Amino acid sequence: MATMSLYRYVSDKDELEALVVDHVLAGISLTVPPGDWRSRITELLARLRNAVVEHSSTVPLLLRHRHSAPASLAWVEATLAVLTDAGFDGERRVVAQRTIVSYLLGSLQNEHYGPLAGVGTAAMAAQEMFPLLAETAASAREVPAATEFHRGLEIVLRGLSD
Repeated sequence: MATMSLYRYVSDKDELEALVVDHVLAGISLTVPPGDWRSRITELLARLRNAVVEHSSTVPLLLRHRHSAPASLAWVEATLAVLTDAGFDGERRVVAQRTIVSYLLGSLQNEHYGPLAGVGTAAMAAQEMFPLLAETAASAREVPAATEFHRGLEIVLRGLSD
C-alpha cells in the first residue's frame, strides 16, 4: 500500500494520528474493582500507561489527540466517575482530574524522552560540578520506570486526599 493511499480513508494526518491513539487505548478495560478511590484511579492510570508504553511512539500522539480520540475520552470519563464516587465535585473534581492527567502525561514523556536509565541521567551522574545532582542521578539509574511511576502517583494521590 502506498503511503498516500491512506488518505482515501482519512481526511488528513491529524485524523490518522487520532485513530492511532484511539486504537492503542481502545483495549483498556475501564471497569475497576470496588475499593478505595486511590486504588481505582491507580488501576486506570496504570492500564493507560501500560498500553502506551507498549507502543511508546504514540506518546507524542497521545499528547496531541487526547481530546479527540473516543477511547481517551472514555478513559477520562471513567476517572471522573471514580472521583465523583469519592465525593469530588465542582472545582475540586476539575483540579483532581487535571492533576492526575498531568502526572500521567508528564510521566509518559519522561519515560519516553528521558528515561532514568538513559544517557541523560548517565551524563548527570558523571559530571562533578553539581555533586547532589550526580549522586541523585547515579541512584536514579537503578529505579525501574514502573517504580518511578507508581511511587510518584502515590505521592500525588495522597496530596489530593487532603
